[in-house]
Amino acid sequence: MENKKRFNKIAKSIKEIKIQGARNIAKAALYAYTLVPKKSSIKKLKSLRPTEPMLEKVLDLIDKKPYKEILNHFDYSQEKINSHVLKLIKNKDKIFTHCHSTNVVNSLIYAKKKNKKFEVYNTETRPLFQGRKTARELKNAGIKVTMFIDSASAIALKKENKKDKIYATKIFLGSDALLSDGIINKIGSGLISEIAYHNKIPVYIIADSWKFSKMKVPIENRSLNEVWDRAPKNIKLKNPAFEFVPKKYITGIVTEFGLMKYNDFVKKMRD
Repeated sequence: MENKKRFNKIAKSIKEIKIQGARNIAKAALYAYTLVPKKSSIKKLKSLRPTEPMLEKVLDLIDKKPYKEILNHFDYSQEKINSHVLKLIKNKDKIFTHCHSTNVVNSLIYAKKKNKKFEVYNTETRPLFQGRKTARELKNAGIKVTMFIDSASAIALKKENKKDKIYATKIFLGSDALLSDGIINKIGSGLISEIAYHNKIPVYIIADSWKFSKMKVPIENRSLNEVWDRAPKNIKLKNPAFEFVPKKYITGIVTEFGLMKYNDFVKKMRD
């Protein structure tokens, strides 16, 4: 009975986004399954966040690989990603990121430890403010962080004139799902990537390859109360949690396999 309670608590935390980041969600789901190892548990866990291919991936592997082997993949992949991202970062870079990505944050902290000199711009990421988690983690690692409200993203990205010192040199985005024609990430990622594309700012996706999916991934719409609790009647609210980013906006993707053009990554995953 105790295990069942713990399972339900983890499931609730995944559903309510108290556990954030695709990697953390997948690891939590994997652990939850070990508490109540039944087919019904897999079905329930998969239903919690249908936009998370990595969650589905680890649960599909549970009958094929030992628990520790699956778990070890996360650290192995992160270590590889760290080394590849390190080569991307140049001294004096201003790196823009959005929402919270474990792969992105860990790779930036690693670069800082390797004495790379850079700063980070990030967004607050409404309505749940996941950007604050990113800012705290980077600040605690000694990285200079400037947070922008979401609607000021363009100010952080665009260099308005030659004297303007506020602009991003690179964009690092995480991803919840890697698809054949682009990625799905936190709402706002599409707008940020489009602005970057037209201003010739490179956009790099930093993600574990286990987020790749050949299947169509739905866009999750969250509770309207997250946006405006007790809103007046007859006002329609929309709260999509994610959006699609076309591959044409993506300069490259960094996974445990290295830095690749997006089409090359997709080909590798299909092969």
